[in-house]
Amino acid sequence: MLRFSNSSLLLIAGIAAATSCGWRVTSSDVNIVATYSDHHGNIRLGSVKMGHLSSSWLFHNPLLPLPNNNKPPSQLVTPRDSFQNDSRMEESASYSSTNQTENHFPHVEFTSPAKLNRQSLRQERRAQRTLELIQQDKESDKQMQEAAIHKSMIFENSLVGKYSIWRRDFESPNADAILKLMRDQIIMAKAYAHIAKSKNASNLYLFLMQQSRENQRVLGKATSDADLPSRALEQAKAMGHALSLAKDELYDCHELAKKFRAMLQSTERNVDGLKKKGTFLIQLAAKTFPQPLHCLSLQLAADYFLLGFNEEEEDVVKKDAKFEDPSLYHYAIFSDNVLATSVVVNSTVLNAKQPEKHVFHIVTDKLNFAAMKMWFRVNAPADATIQVENINDFKWLNSSYCSVLRQLESARLKEYYFKANHPSSISAGADNLKYRNPKYLSMLNHLRFYLPEVYPKLDKILFLDDDIVVQKDLAPLWEVDMQGKVNGAVETCKESFHRFDKYLNFSNPKISENFDAGACGWAFGMNMFDLREWRKRNITGIYHYWQDMNEDRTLWKLGSLPPGLITFYNLTYAMERSWHVLGLGYDPALNQTAIENAAVVHYNGNYKPWLGLAFAKYKPYWSKYVEYDNPYLRLCNINE
Repeated sequence: MLRFSNSSLLLIAGIAAATSCGWRVTSSDVNIVATYSDHHGNIRLGSVKMGHLSSSWLFHNPLLPLPNNNKPPSQLVTPRDSFQNDSRMEESASYSSTNQTENHFPHVEFTSPAKLNRQSLRQERRAQRTLELIQQDKESDKQMQEAAIHKSMIFENSLVGKYSIWRRDFESPNADAILKLMRDQIIMAKAYAHIAKSKNASNLYLFLMQQSRENQRVLGKATSDADLPSRALEQAKAMGHALSLAKDELYDCHELAKKFRAMLQSTERNVDGLKKKGTFLIQLAAKTFPQPLHCLSLQLAADYFLLGFNEEEEDVVKKDAKFEDPSLYHYAIFSDNVLATSVVVNSTVLNAKQPEKHVFHIVTDKLNFAAMKMWFRVNAPADATIQVENINDFKWLNSSYCSVLRQLESARLKEYYFKANHPSSISAGADNLKYRNPKYLSMLNHLRFYLPEVYPKLDKILFLDDDIVVQKDLAPLWEVDMQGKVNGAVETCKESFHRFDKYLNFSNPKISENFDAGACGWAFGMNMFDLREWRKRNITGIYHYWQDMNEDRTLWKLGSLPPGLITFYNLTYAMERSWHVLGLGYDPALNQTAIENAAVVHYNGNYKPWLGLAFAKYKPYWSKYVEYDNPYLRLCNINE
């Protein structure tokens, strides 16, 4: 668009007047001079004869309407906006006077039809973008409103347990302010008291200690402001006055910082000691057999002998037929815990679609054999078949054949476990405390490596630990194609955790040369064993070989998992994770959905469901299969 200043209108008007007076003015006599700035900011002039312009160029006064029904011509010449006139005219006049140029039209701009079209398109795009943004804002507002309505409908304003985010602590940042203040005052008072003692300010020392004891008495066992007595606020004010006096007399920033640092280090040492003590007590509790379960075993064993069941001859012929039928679903459970074993059996049978096809082979020790027999004699599932055996009746399981049994009878291992002055305190021998658990000394824990010898007529068997709960029908496990592997198990490695280097000593060349440190570990607890492949590959012989190599316990520490990883190395089929979810005995943050969808949940760890240590939120999965109204359980005070 060609523009020029208001003074240009005077020139155009003058031309029109001259024409009306009879002067002949042609377009060839008019020079159009355009003023512009180059990229350096210097003013430049450009001129063109009007006679050289095409006929499509018109002069237009913006104060007058457009010709041709407001349709803009192809090129227009219009005055500049008023806010640009003065400066442009001054620049033009200054430039003209210094360069002694002729009078000319002031600054004009030429705008082509293409440029006008681009400007029009830009305006359209801006308008369209504005509409889109407005629409997006409307959509966002609508979504936020819908989300707010949905949340208001599902909002639950009741307290959700002890750790709910809606508990009173979160109502206000000043929740329990008095309680927190009084605890902080005690710490400050102790710090100032020690400084006072070091500076022989005995009266102030005694005064601060007295106030500190009074604060402690008022606090008592309070866990919130609501638990504090009515005089708590007055005591906090009195302590504040005492601390103010101490600050005026004793305040030394460097000295106080040094004292706080010493108190922090002392507290950290105390916390570390309490952690070790807690670990020791948890290990002790995990190894201890609870009194109610001990009572249960004694009552069952007493009734077994009092009622003469030990002298009765059982119909073993009929049972033997099922015990050795490979077409049925066979389970192996090796345990000395009657209640735990009953939960495994009950949960499996109750979730089975064809319970009459399930056969349970239970092996226990001599001490608990009568109790286990009595329990399943009076509480046997209606359809499933139960076989209870005594491990001491396996005469082939002796020290001449079994490497572990030979090691357990050795003087070296007895010294390791039973030496009178052997460190078993918190400060000494804490690293090996876990491995002194009696289960590591029990042959029931190692009997899993002799399954083909225990059940010579079977082709497949599912091994179950006594700390598991079955939640689905396990019959489909017998249809899983294990692709020639011996052991079917769920892998436990997650990133760098639970790999071979966690269980085995890879600094020993016997281990590092034969196994991959990054190989994935797997879980004992629910394992499908192909006994035909086992016999073909002589798995028990491999187990014996590595047990003999580890007689000095330099390849791994005690337990059944490390030799299991070695024995079934490259012979383990990885099963779907949903078959077996672990960690209910040590991990309080497991995925609840994964637990509920699992076929088997495993309480591996110290927090067993029959102990008081158990996680409260996991215990219902186990306790739902305990018959708490059973007379023996009521007699021994076993309840939820």
